[in-house]
Amino acid sequence: MAYSGTIVPLVTPLDDSGQVCRESVARLVESVRGNVSGLMPTLSSGEGWLLDTRQWTDMVSTVVEHSGGLPVLAGVQLPDTGSVVERSRLAERLGVSAVVVTTPFRADISQDEIFQHYREVSEALDVGLFLYNEKAVSGNSIEPATLRRVCTQLPNVVGVKESSGSAELTRELVAECPGLPVFEGWENLLLEARGVAGFIGPLANLEPKVCTEMLADPTQERQDEINALCEQYGVFEDDWYRHVKTALRERGIIKTDRVVGT
Repeated sequence: MAYSGTIVPLVTPLDDSGQVCRESVARLVESVRGNVSGLMPTLSSGEGWLLDTRQWTDMVSTVVEHSGGLPVLAGVQLPDTGSVVERSRLAERLGVSAVVVTTPFRADISQDEIFQHYREVSEALDVGLFLYNEKAVSGNSIEPATLRRVCTQLPNVVGVKESSGSAELTRELVAECPGLPVFEGWENLLLEARGVAGFIGPLANLEPKVCTEMLADPTQERQDEINALCEQYGVFEDDWYRHVKTALRERGIIKTDRVVGT
């Protein structure tokens, strides 16, 4: 399937005991359903790198259960290839449409090692593989030439979440990888990142309609509105997921604004 539009990187609602609150997950999915094209649990906005196996499994399975026909793309943020393969196979068994995979967590990794990482993950799966280009968790970035190599040589790559923070790089990827859906991962770059297939960012948990309208009609006025909303909700703070959860709790959508490990 060809992905486009607004895909929401869901926060992970927790109950008072620190486990996934299934009722809150159901309400969250229902609150965004009409304005998004896909659901992306357990990525950075979902504190994916902090979730234990039970939390991760509960979140993914609950989102699949309540997806109502929307594709579910499960985030897999683990430090090494073997762990990523194992978790991705679990995601496949849970019924996801694709997995979203970052690079191994090493600052000194080579671009060839990044390619080999994605090749091993790709060969282990029957579902789609979505690349996640970020540096905050992994400590490294995918260069455009490596991305082009991955996309042309691995048949089940279905998209990339480009979260480098560079609109120039995003445009370069769009130009160099025709046919590959490239999604902007930063709200404040949507106007600059023209030509992308869609958007994946935390604001979509709260204002999915605004995000989708920006994609349909990217104007400076809409960009200014999005920037103001991001400031209002604390989307650009280091612990943005906590701020997003607080806003969702205040709306009565999720039970608590508890974050993983507290």
